[in-house]
Amino acid sequence: MSFSRRQTLAIMAGSGLSVMLGGRMALATPTEELIANFTGGAEITGEGLTLTAPEIAENGNTVPVEVDAPGAEAIILLATGNPNPDVGVFHFGPLAGAQMASTRIRLAGTQEVVAIAKMSDGSFARAAQEVKVTIGGCGG
Repeated sequence: MSFSRRQTLAIMAGSGLSVMLGGRMALATPTEELIANFTGGAEITGEGLTLTAPEIAENGNTVPVEVDAPGAEAIILLATGNPNPDVGVFHFGPLAGAQMASTRIRLAGTQEVVAIAKMSDGSFARAAQEVKVTIGGCGG
């Protein structure tokens, strides 16, 4: 099967246009994909999650963050502006004394830190806080 030059150009233009238009609508941000994977697409409706992070971080290499969600089974922590936004997932068993975790994270620059908790009743809670970084920690 052979195509004429005109048919080849039409096919190339059509496929390029479909990639540009369709790809933009179909692709989600890495943060949205991670949240969808964690929640299984369920709606985030509940409350009961506390995220503690500094409003201003002098150095993005070590930013202290704490999450607390009484009754949670798991908590995912995300840094939306980092090249790899997934910071960590904390799982809590039935013998856990408290459903809280604290850690230090690296932030590339000023961005929103997001935590999603899966509660024991199957609901999901969300908390977010913007952290202003004066010196970036991920090579910036």
